[in-house]
Order: sequence, then C-alpha cells, then structure tokens
Amino acid sequence: MLTYAMDAPADIPLYERLYRHIRDDILNGVLRTGERLPSRRALAEHLRLSVITVETAYRQLEAEGYVTISPRRGAFVAETDRPPERVAASHSETSPATPECVTASPSPVWKLDLGDNCPDPSCFPTAALARLTRQALSENPEALFVPTPNQGLPALRQAVADDLREFRGMSVSPEQILIGAGAEYLYLLLAQLLPSALFALEDPGHLKIRQIYKSCGARFVCLPLDAHGLRMDALRRSGATAAHISPAHHYPTGIVTPIGRRHALLRWAEETGGYLIEDDYDSELRFSGRPIPTLQSADRNGRVLYMNTFSQTISPSLRVGYLILPPELLETYREKLGFYACTVPTLEQEVLARFLSSGQYEQRLSRLRKICRARRAAALDAFRTRFAGRVTISEQGAGLHFLLRLDTPLSDDELRRRAESHGVRLRFLSDYAAEPVPAFAHTLVVNYAGLTPEKLSEAVAALSDALTFM
Repeated sequence: MLTYAMDAPADIPLYERLYRHIRDDILNGVLRTGERLPSRRALAEHLRLSVITVETAYRQLEAEGYVTISPRRGAFVAETDRPPERVAASHSETSPATPECVTASPSPVWKLDLGDNCPDPSCFPTAALARLTRQALSENPEALFVPTPNQGLPALRQAVADDLREFRGMSVSPEQILIGAGAEYLYLLLAQLLPSALFALEDPGHLKIRQIYKSCGARFVCLPLDAHGLRMDALRRSGATAAHISPAHHYPTGIVTPIGRRHALLRWAEETGGYLIEDDYDSELRFSGRPIPTLQSADRNGRVLYMNTFSQTISPSLRVGYLILPPELLETYREKLGFYACTVPTLEQEVLARFLSSGQYEQRLSRLRKICRARRAAALDAFRTRFAGRVTISEQGAGLHFLLRLDTPLSDDELRRRAESHGVRLRFLSDYAAEPVPAFAHTLVVNYAGLTPEKLSEAVAALSDALTFM
C-alpha cells in the first residue's frame, strides 16, 4: 500500500500533495510501468483522506499521462519517458532547485538613484482611480465581455481628443487615435506602418527608440542636435524619410525646439513627402508659461504623427499611450495592421476615460505641476549650494530632469565606478549618445521626481560623498 506523509504546506490542496507524491514515485521508478495503483477507496482509508481527494489526484495523473484508468479494472502506471539523471525525490515536499545557469543576480539596492525618472508613488491618485474602477464595474459590467475595437475604447479616444483640444489646441478626431500599451508598443507599430522608411533619430536620444527600431529591422540614422533641436542640415543630407523627434522637451538634453525650427521641420516634411513623428514625452510638465504648441496643431498637409503616454502624468505601470495618425496613414494602418487587437485591457481604458472626462486628470496635472515645481526649485538650490563653483546646471523649466555638468578631468566610467562604490547610481548624457561627443562628458542626467523633501538632503550628501575627489 502506498504510504505518504500528507503534512505539506497548508496552501497546497490535499489532492495535489497526493498527486505530487505518486508522480514523483513514477518518475523515480519506485512505481513501475504497468503496476496497478491501490483502489481509490482503499488508498483513501489508508491515508485517511476522502475518496474524492484520491479520485481527483488520480484524474490529474491520468490527464498528464502518468496513469491510465480502465473501468472496473483500476488505475495503472503508464509508460513514461523519465528525465535522465533525475535525482530521486523524497516523499517530503521540497521545491526543485534552480539551475545555477538561470539564477538571477539580485538587483543592487541604491542609496541614491539619479537615473530613475519614475514619478513619486505618493502622488498617485489611488482614491480617485479606485472609485472610478468601482463605478465602471458596477455601472457597465457587460462592457468588459465585449471585444474592444482594435483602435481602443471609443469613450477613451473621445476623452483624449477632448483633452487635446481643450488643453493643447489640437483638432483631432477620435477616429484618428490608436490606443496602445505604452510608447514601446507604439514604436513597434510605427516600424510596421512605415516599413520602407529611413528614420532619423535624435542623438543623444531615448535609448529605447533605437533599441526597438533596431530589433524590428527598421532602418535608421542618428543625427546630431544643436541648441534648437534636430539639425536641419544633417536631416537634409541623411536621406531620411521620417524624423522621430521630441520638440516640446527633449530627453535627455531638455531642449525646447523654437518656432523657427518647427516651421523648418514642417517644410522639410512637405517638400520631401516625409513624416514627422512627434513624441510629446512629459510635455505636460512645464512650469512656466503656456504649453508649447504641438507640431501636429500646425500641420496642414498630414505629415505629422503625434504620440504621447500617461507614464509621467499618472504612472509608468499604467502602460497606456496613444498615437494620432493623419488621414492617409490611418487608412494604411487599417488596411495593413487593422488585424491587431487593442493591447490595453478594457477596464483600464474605461477607468482612464472616466478620469479624463470628469476633469480629474487636469486636477491631477495641476497638483503634480505644483509638487514638481517645488521639488525642482529645492533640488536646483540644494545642488547649486552644495557644489557651488564645481558644477554647471542646465534646465528649461520643464520635465522631471535637468543636466548637471561636473568640473572634473575624470571619465564618465570612472565617475560611475566611484559613485557606485558609495551606493549611488548615476546616468550620464553620454549614456544616451549613439556617437561619443567630448561635449557630453561629465554631464549627469539628474531625475528629481522622486526626491521628496525628506530625501533631498540625503541625496545631495550621498552624491557629495561619492564625488569627494572634486
């Protein structure tokens, strides 16, 4: 009679404990092919289990091919290919060892991480989104069982169009909007929507853009910037047919493209038949003056594709972004890529639509700007005071980061190593460059969003300790 200890962790059901014991005995050769297992009733009495528990375990073994069950004859061990060099398992419940080759190294814990540009979790609108989620579930639960249109929930596309019209001066039809799971998914769509394009990318620029285009096999060239953004002479010489740019507030340099350069970019697109991909990353977080008008709002010839996300204004984990296509490309999308299902869950879209249309999103932005403006001022003051005469700070009164240039002869790699030995993680402007440029050296990209007043003095002290050689 099979005898097993059934005192495994309480979170494992009894039938699964019994199933595991018998499975292991079969794999280890303790129970041989063709051997008859005890009857359900006999084994249940012997182990003091219910007959249903034994029946369920036997059925699971049968479903996985470990046993065969014949009516009126019973359960028999099936012929099973046993894994080679399998170490015999005891009847105690143990977790399989993780092979050394796939053991993940623990992520380092930093005292200070200036490379983290995630917003402060304490600012997350938990109560508002929880309330709206309950409303969505109680008022229209049937909508969760209906397939979402591939471009996204109509209510969310309408809410986005309304928000852009009211606060960015953009006249956009909801039909032009595609909802997707964050910027990275939208980059994938762009590479497929413009398969023959040669993309011009900003250098330095966001690393993920280059990485995703490269992984898709898209052709691209990295072009230098000047004080006004993407250089027009380089763009014209490149032969590019699409330019992926962030004119409102470039990451990581912080450059805001002025109106003259914007008009030049639009003329280039019109004259060459090219496209401008306007990546409006963190454009909402401007702390002085009115928001910079978008290229899309000035486009009269359907040459601008506009994209943005809610990563910085709500949460990176929300993974919701949107892409606005000009009419001609909208038809191309529907013809060639319309088979894609929307990648954002319906419930999240419904909640976000309510958040936008109720005015709570704009209230959230107003509060976030106030918090970030204060944190920015405090961070700039603290760094200037602590490192007076040893650093130069560049900032444009927008976004969640600024540049801090160190007066030091050491290389960026040496600076990084010294900082990491003190538990401080740094990101340099050179990290974002496809081509090394001496002017980028010794320049930190300081993300301040998570520097609460309590953390700021600790952060500055930690960086000062790390850079004691200065």
